[in-house]
Amino acid sequence: MKTASQRILILLSLFILTTLDAATAAIRSYEKTANGINCKLDNGSLRLTVSRDNMVRVQYSILPLIPGKQSLVVVQPAESQAPAFTISENAATLSLTTSRLRVEVNKATQSIRYFNTDGKMILSEDETQGKTMAPATIAGIDTYTCQTLFNSPADEALFGLGCHPEDSLSINYKGRNQDMVIKYMTGAIPVLLSTNGYGLLWDNYSASRFFGAEKGNTQFRYESESGDQVDYYFLYGPDFDNIISTYRSTTGQAPMFPKWAFGLFQSQDRYKSQKEVLEVKDQYRNNHIPVDCIVQDWFYWEPDVIGSHRMWPERYPNPKAMVDELHKANIHGMISIWPVFSKGTETYNQMTHAGGMTSIQWFNVMTRIMDNYYDAHSPQARDLYWKQANDSLISRFGWDAWWVDQCEPDNGDSLNLRRKSHFAIGRGIDYMNTYSLMHSQGLYEHWRKEIADKRAFLLIRQAFAGQQRNAATLWSSDITCTWNAYRNQIPQGINACTSGIPYWTSDIGGYHFHWNAPDWSAPVNRELFTRWFQFGTFSPIFRIHGKGERALFSANWDAPTKAILLTYDQLRYRLLPYIYSLSSKVTRTGYTLMRSLAFDFREDANVRNIPDQYMFGPALLVNPVTTRQYSLPESAKIRKSRKVYLPGQTDWYDFWTGKKWKGGQTIDAPAPIETIPVYVRAGSIVPMGPFLQYATEKPADPLEIRIYPGQDGSFELYEDENDNYHYEQNQFAIINFHWNDAAKTLEISDRKGHYAGMLQSRTFHIVLVSPGNGIGVAIAGKVKQIPYEGSAIKISMDR
Repeated sequence: MKTASQRILILLSLFILTTLDAATAAIRSYEKTANGINCKLDNGSLRLTVSRDNMVRVQYSILPLIPGKQSLVVVQPAESQAPAFTISENAATLSLTTSRLRVEVNKATQSIRYFNTDGKMILSEDETQGKTMAPATIAGIDTYTCQTLFNSPADEALFGLGCHPEDSLSINYKGRNQDMVIKYMTGAIPVLLSTNGYGLLWDNYSASRFFGAEKGNTQFRYESESGDQVDYYFLYGPDFDNIISTYRSTTGQAPMFPKWAFGLFQSQDRYKSQKEVLEVKDQYRNNHIPVDCIVQDWFYWEPDVIGSHRMWPERYPNPKAMVDELHKANIHGMISIWPVFSKGTETYNQMTHAGGMTSIQWFNVMTRIMDNYYDAHSPQARDLYWKQANDSLISRFGWDAWWVDQCEPDNGDSLNLRRKSHFAIGRGIDYMNTYSLMHSQGLYEHWRKEIADKRAFLLIRQAFAGQQRNAATLWSSDITCTWNAYRNQIPQGINACTSGIPYWTSDIGGYHFHWNAPDWSAPVNRELFTRWFQFGTFSPIFRIHGKGERALFSANWDAPTKAILLTYDQLRYRLLPYIYSLSSKVTRTGYTLMRSLAFDFREDANVRNIPDQYMFGPALLVNPVTTRQYSLPESAKIRKSRKVYLPGQTDWYDFWTGKKWKGGQTIDAPAPIETIPVYVRAGSIVPMGPFLQYATEKPADPLEIRIYPGQDGSFELYEDENDNYHYEQNQFAIINFHWNDAAKTLEISDRKGHYAGMLQSRTFHIVLVSPGNGIGVAIAGKVKQIPYEGSAIKISMDR
């Protein structure tokens, strides 16, 4: 960390240097290093580092030398992974070439252009203003802003930048702006993906802003309010999967969640007693409604105060017995624990004495007092925070997951107070966006050390770049129980996942209606919840939460609504072999489960501005219904359908009927209240398990294998012990399925790998999907039953 005097000298130097003509920032000399190029400029320094053959780091400063920096985001040092590269030059340019890229630096302006191996330009900085720094005073703090400016052709589409729950604009950031500061109700993940086949990661932690319509919508700009250098990474795909895989290899892979985490979470604001929690458990199990987790939200400590880490004994006489009863019913428990403390508590006093408290305060809306955040940027404070919460709640009572609420930090609109605060690592202005990253890092690292037999699951309100490595699921904060809020969730979930965070969720139904519970028995709200629940079925994490009773057994639902909700709950559980297998790809290959259409159809220009369609894995095209159709006046006259674009040059199957459609067209998809339009890509193989009450109730045997003919296809079935880290020691099994469409044959591979409890013998029910067979949630009627002992087999499905 720099001393105050060092910072003053740096700022004086910057002020002098930036008064010079920007055109003097030409390359005076350069040297090749073990992993790139260092360039001396007329005005400052430029460094290019080859991180991978498809990734280059760019650092620029108006200081004579690039300042040293310990990245909080990048965990794989570039210098330890540098592939072979060459340097060449001519009179005008200096070029760095890898097996995948050529990076060209203009000697006169130090602007950069990126080319693929065919010589096609992928991206270019503005010729004279591509990288700039300027002195600034923000909130009375002397600093300097850092900016990059890139050229952007008209046919480019831009995705990512995190989750902004109240953003109602298009999914495509081409032509629009976005604030990039983490605060209440908005996030920031500085990752951008382009349909031109590249990604950008800006490694700056201050409040920033993206400008997507510069110079007549021919450029975009990213500006950070504080930093001592421009620092960004260029990642080449061209496929989105390859970009995200490279990003995760650089910032940390997402660990696997336990299998139960892909089942249903039942949550409410709030269960107020041990008795109430156990009644919810009984209602689900006695009514045979699948569920895997019940959540204890905040103020279980009342009348004690926040940060006491105490469950009030009059309402929770025996928390361990309560959690044990959940476990006996094969239900897991998640509890909300906040990073704020009320003054006067023992935990507050300990943290203050240890020097681990910040000046950042949250106005507690329940107690009407100011509570303080601890310093998540301090390793010692993270250690103490974990010890306090784990010893008092997590390990003491056996909770299975941690709800990490209020971690922006949230101090309302007083962002200048956050800027003026100080963390152990440095000034608040320089670390505005990394609190949740460091807070979750402390939780995850300690969980791995002290609760080794359970996989970590952290539900977190805000996320920054790299946070996937901390077992974080991002949820979209305190959204309203309205159709507009629901409609906004779909593009926000898609863009969050396009930013490299693989696991995202929303409060199904919304959190509040004018800070109260809506009347869930009203027809408009029944319709809203039904549509949102259908969307949740095809979200990475499937979770009910908010104000008012909305559990699936609730008397607020009439019989038809209950039946629809149960159908989708059962469908989610039948899809677990598909979902869990894909979750292993998230960890092993950097896969993305909730997929912008640009992942699979990047070259189809028609997909670029569709905000409410996405792929759920490789097979399922999901098309939520986001408009009222049943609860409006004269609803009988409203057509119960929605427009669906079927992308690409492929056939698609209606998941509910088996009807086949040609791709490359927009259709009117039937959408009665019981149906979310879902289409399956030809060539897909979708494994579907048995009906379940909880995720690990019984093995997936027999396993239904649905084949959607029309193209060749494959699927990798993954299985392991479901809830420990033995998979990191290669204790898992994989079975590959390959469909040859011309020959009408399915090849099942040898089983590779082993784990404790693995099925040695099993049965596959092979289904060739057709109208009326292998459709919807029901078990297929016409199947070919195949016994499997672990050896390769070839099955003819020729009709």
